[in-house]
Amino acid sequence: MSILVNKPGLQTTVQDAGRHGLQHIGVVPCGAMDGIALEFANALVGNAPAEAALEVTVLGPELLFEQEALVALCGAEFDARLNGATLPLDRPVLVGRGDRLQVLRAVAGSRAYLAVAGGIATAPVLGSRSTYIPARFGGLEGRALRMGDRVPLAKDAARLAATRFARLQSKKVFDGGVRSVAWSVPALTRPEREPILVHAMEGRHHDLFDAASRRAFFEATWRVSPDSNRMGLRLAGPGLARERAGEINSEPACLGTVQVPSGGQPIALMADHQTTGGYPKIAEIAAADVPRLAQLAPGGSVRFARCTLEQAGELRRVLRRRVDSALRALNWTFR
Repeated sequence: MSILVNKPGLQTTVQDAGRHGLQHIGVVPCGAMDGIALEFANALVGNAPAEAALEVTVLGPELLFEQEALVALCGAEFDARLNGATLPLDRPVLVGRGDRLQVLRAVAGSRAYLAVAGGIATAPVLGSRSTYIPARFGGLEGRALRMGDRVPLAKDAARLAATRFARLQSKKVFDGGVRSVAWSVPALTRPEREPILVHAMEGRHHDLFDAASRRAFFEATWRVSPDSNRMGLRLAGPGLARERAGEINSEPACLGTVQVPSGGQPIALMADHQTTGGYPKIAEIAAADVPRLAQLAPGGSVRFARCTLEQAGELRRVLRRRVDSALRALNWTFR
């Protein structure tokens, strides 16, 4: 079974929860930029939380389903159509053989995840199906989708679609004959208004910056630059300067690290971040806020609020409780 790609979209890639535990040998984690949206999309179609899905960015693909499938699109709010009818978001949808799915432009947020019952069946590389474009491995030939590609699905995807959809409660037929359900999961990471507020701790090199720069980082409104990507979000705003020039040793880098190159514009490291780096680290973003930051499109705005390590841990626990509560409610919808 496969999905035919009629149009690839701006950047559509196969992503799962990532390949972790390999940074010491120079392998980046990759994985979904918004792991919460991926987890919800997989849960809606009955998959394991880390199963591979399609990550859609800003402008989505047009896909032709060659067999029946159960899908869910979660994360950013996209204008999406199934055979021309509006596709309900954040809920399972049964698509038929020959159905055409168009994921058009993002309305709110920038990234969504299209999960399919049974998962995307590309070959795993180092324990993950996530695409890492700079090194050209993982996903579909280590690249974004192209016109004419066939995205492989599980061999029993059609059977899983039928059996799992039959188990769902409160089914509903939407306009255009779209078969789904009357309920949905919450959009926990979709930005409701901007600038979004992101919590961050002072970084290892915070004290190397002058007093004006230390204040500016937490007081300014930053905008996501158009040259941002999965490796990092470049933030446009006041220039950040160090009190003394000089080199620092390269050190391990991680998801959410905010580095400041010599030009003074910070970079928030994201899913495809490098394993080490020599730019000074002014801040570390709380893990709970990284998925929301990942939803900012170019031009989107963010402000940083200072927090402690203990507060960052509590934010993470609160988010996990909200996710688990939604997943428990979802479990009740299956007979």
